[in-house]
Parts: sequence; structure tokens; C-alpha cells
Amino acid sequence: MITAQSDLFDRSPVLPGLSLAEEFITPAEEQALIAKIDAADLSPFRFQGWTGKRLTTSFGWRYDFDNGRFGPADPIPDWLLPVREEAAAFAGLASDDLVQALLIRYDPGAGIGWHRDRPVFEHVVGISLGSPTPLRFRQRVGGGFKRMTVLLPPRSIYHLAGEVRHQWEHSIVEGTERRWSITFRSLAGPKS
Repeated sequence: MITAQSDLFDRSPVLPGLSLAEEFITPAEEQALIAKIDAADLSPFRFQGWTGKRLTTSFGWRYDFDNGRFGPADPIPDWLLPVREEAAAFAGLASDDLVQALLIRYDPGAGIGWHRDRPVFEHVVGISLGSPTPLRFRQRVGGGFKRMTVLLPPRSIYHLAGEVRHQWEHSIVEGTERRWSITFRSLAGPKS
């Protein structure tokens, strides 16, 4: 298993477009963020009538998987703005570029199946909290898949852009411990 780089400023990609760093926040900051996520109005993830095990809420923009609609959501709360600023700096983006925030709590048995983030979004910057988890990647090659797995330790951050964002799918296996995440996304620009 490939592990994240321990130096915040060493963004050597293990896949083109993937940046990882450990210890992005302190343990005290992690506990404060977990408390804020647990206090948020989380609800079970819904996909075309199916209810998932993970609990979520979106700010800024939201994508409704039941009806396929994309639209505005409540503004990103003030407590998330400093985290967004640091996440944007890690990704080399302006903080205002990260217009969507997704909070997720993964209870034991919750994961995310293989997917690419919706094309309306461009950059994906995630912060992993609580327990470590493998983040799996796969890319269709011929009649099979090329695969890669990276470990997301607690308090780590990752950025998906370019090739890994658009040509690879990713997933998170069902965990045995509770885990939380904060995902920031930018909007995709017009296609030429």
C-alpha cells in the first residue's frame, strides 16, 4: 500500500494529478472539526431512491442524485472557511474557487462505491478525519483495470486534479470504525 507523503510541501504524485499530505491539521483541530460535523444536519446519502449508510450534508452547491439536479445549497458556514482557505492553499487554488463543501460521517459498514465526481465539479480536495482508510483508484485498461491504493491517515489531505480526477474512478471500502471527511470542490469551467 502506498502511504501519503509526510512533508506537507512534498506533493510528488503517486498518480498524475494526485497530491497527498499527512498531518494537515493537529489532533485538537481534528476533534473540533469532528464535533462540528456531528453537530451539522447530516442525513443518509440518497441515490435514485436508494439510501446509503453514510451521513452527509452539502454547502455552497449540492447535487441531488435522486433527480439529477444541481443547485445552490446553504452557504459554507463560517467555521469551515479557515479550513477551506488552508485546503485551497494546499491545492494551489484561491479559497473562493472551492465553492462546495461536503461533510460526511462514515459509521461502521459505510463506504463509497466506484465513481468519478460529477463533471460539474473540477478540483476535489478532501480531508480525512477519525480512522485511517484506503482510498482505492482504478482505470479501465483493455478488458480490465489498472489499480492503485493509497492510505488516508487521520488528519491527512488529498487533492484530485487532471488525469486522476477525470480518467480514474475512486472508492472507499466499508470501514469498521467511524470516520469523517470534509470535501471541497471547485466548479468546472465551460467546455470548449
